[in-house]
Amino acid sequence: MSDVSKPESASPRLLRSSALVGSMTMLSRVMGLLRDIVFARFIGSEAGADAFFVAFKIPNFLRRLFAEGAFAQAFVPVLSEYRQRGSAAAVQALVDRVAGCLGITLVGVTVFAVLGAPLLTAVFAPGFIGDGMKFTLASEMIRITFPYLLLISLTGFAGAVLNSYDHFAVPAFTPVLLNVAMISAAMLLSPYFDPPVMALAWGVLTAGVVQFLFQLPFLMRLGLLPHPKVDWADPGVRKILKLMAPAIFGVSVSQINLLLDTVIASFLPTGSVSWLYYSDRLAELPLGVFGIAVATVILPSLSRQHAAAGSEQFANTLDWALRLILLVAVPAALALMVLAEPILYTLFQYGKTTAHDIQMAGLSLRAYAAGLVAFMLIKVLAPGYFARQDMTTPVKIGIVAMVANMLMNIALVLPLYFYFNIGHMGLALATSLSAYLNAGLLLRGLWRQKIYRPAPGWRRLALQYMAANLALVAALWWLLQQATGWADWSWSSRSGHLAVICVSGLLVYLLVLALAGVRVRHFRALGAGEN
Repeated sequence: MSDVSKPESASPRLLRSSALVGSMTMLSRVMGLLRDIVFARFIGSEAGADAFFVAFKIPNFLRRLFAEGAFAQAFVPVLSEYRQRGSAAAVQALVDRVAGCLGITLVGVTVFAVLGAPLLTAVFAPGFIGDGMKFTLASEMIRITFPYLLLISLTGFAGAVLNSYDHFAVPAFTPVLLNVAMISAAMLLSPYFDPPVMALAWGVLTAGVVQFLFQLPFLMRLGLLPHPKVDWADPGVRKILKLMAPAIFGVSVSQINLLLDTVIASFLPTGSVSWLYYSDRLAELPLGVFGIAVATVILPSLSRQHAAAGSEQFANTLDWALRLILLVAVPAALALMVLAEPILYTLFQYGKTTAHDIQMAGLSLRAYAAGLVAFMLIKVLAPGYFARQDMTTPVKIGIVAMVANMLMNIALVLPLYFYFNIGHMGLALATSLSAYLNAGLLLRGLWRQKIYRPAPGWRRLALQYMAANLALVAALWWLLQQATGWADWSWSSRSGHLAVICVSGLLVYLLVLALAGVRVRHFRALGAGEN
């Protein structure tokens, strides 16, 4: 039976919901790492790899920008408002009309992109224009991969509906299917294509179909399977469109910055796009597992609290999210910086990926890791605005951060490229620095509007976190000195040593936290207060 019309009682505890989403996302990210290991073995960092990563990044970027970014942040608060104040019929009508308007828009964009693939290549990878093979290959693959945007955006729409009803597991698990499809394409289909990298493009398209079909039964069980209707005059659709326009910048500045990195990297030496891809993928592991998981869980909660005029609960939910994010983000960033090359050697240095590729990717990984805390803070601070349907403030902040990123690209990339031939590291570092500016301005805005005030206990918590992180770095550094020769070891030796180092570092971190007085029940108590 549909639960659309059921009144909300106590919502699931935020910590439990975050753990559920995090575990599903962890599975997806582990599969993603396996996918990238397969990529490293089969396509390495050569010209074909650069072309594929551009062809995949364009629809993937637009997916994050629209489907998971602006659209989700605008749609979830409006849907939550309809649930809080309207009827089941009104909710169904909103879902139907949003599905129709979104679907017809995506079809139009997809047709345009398929017909104009060379133009997209010229815009997003202008450095390929002088390389006929790269340019042609990227254009051909864009024609195959771009329909993925249509399919995955509809998947994101379905996932947003499920998340609004606190059904988090299915949307979090769905990306696993993308990784399975692409691994299968690389291992099973690539021998039948010329060049083999074309198989990956077909794997992306197949994954889009599978992910979309996977979520439909769960929408049907919820009683919200859409019957698409195109009605641009519908008040709910118009409200979502009004919120989406500024949200495109507000929620997706980091994604725009990463895409700008790809554009600039296309002018740098061959391999730069791939080095940035592999390092970005590793930096996104903790971001996806924890940052996005917490943000996914708190947005519906914050939206309901705002609709119910629960300002104190709203502030407490944000405070809980910030504490949990810092508990994970800081040690994750430090561990990535200390263990950059060992992780890259263990995961990627096989087949066509060389030791030089690992050294270059290690530089950009450290630069991205330096900004990991800011990336994760943005994920939980931005919903503080979107849940209140304030899209203007994040837009202004996003534009400032994006302009700053462009200026820092010029300031960092040129000297690092001409003097040290590591311009790609400057791109990653500029992205990280602009993320801190973005996060800082978001936090200042919530403070000035008196939306957020820190709950008691932050000073003590900061000291506890600091002690644990210092112990973590010391432990990782000491253990790393005992293990040398990563480039010469077999996969089993690399994996064994890395596992020992990571587990030991984690145990040291948790032990010092426990000795300092941090307990899991503290986060349970904070997360249990949301009703």
